[in-house]
Amino acid sequence: MTTVLITGANRGLGLEFCRLYADAGWNVIACCRNPAQADGLSALCQHYASIQIEALDVTYLDQIDKLSKKLSAASIDVLINNAGVYDDNSSNGFGQLDYQAWQHSMLINTLAPMKMAETFLPQIIRGDKKLIVNVSSLMGSVSDNDSGGSILYRSSKAALNAAMKSLSIELRNQNIGVLILHPGWVQTDMGGANALIDSKTSVSGMCAVINGFTLAQSGAFFKYDGKPMPW
Repeated sequence: MTTVLITGANRGLGLEFCRLYADAGWNVIACCRNPAQADGLSALCQHYASIQIEALDVTYLDQIDKLSKKLSAASIDVLINNAGVYDDNSSNGFGQLDYQAWQHSMLINTLAPMKMAETFLPQIIRGDKKLIVNVSSLMGSVSDNDSGGSILYRSSKAALNAAMKSLSIELRNQNIGVLILHPGWVQTDMGGANALIDSKTSVSGMCAVINGFTLAQSGAFFKYDGKPMPW
């Protein structure tokens, strides 16, 4: 059975990824920090026997190692690095930057996705699709930044984009693809109620991009509707 591993699977985009892939008949490894408190994910499991919930807080890189060891015999077709954080607020902009919060943003938004790719590489190699997907953001685009602000989030997503672009080049000779996606401005806890689209619109679009992926697209940055994104 085709298998997808999703981080940050307990709500928002991650939960919708779980729903759509389970509905498509995929085996879903749904990772979240506190499975006991993941009510939406637990409810999904009542309808889909193909969803396997695993505890994973990507803040702690050793947990990634432990989960990979637990799943050492698995084959993963698609790894979706969805877990992310927005640590910017009105009190930690330039002039009063919170460098600890900045490190936290870099850890979760940049280092953890790379650690997932590195640690789960053996399982990805065994998969058929061999694809690493990263949920990034338009705010990670340097050329699009004409408003400033959100220094922590912007820099962490720009770093993610740069790191995954490099990884796409390094893994191409193993026929492993790397995809970077902008989900749009989505009505989630992070995006807020005034966002332009809902989770289903965003995730169904991203799934279409994933399903249509070819190795020639590896390292590219796309919007959820398949349109190329500016670097």
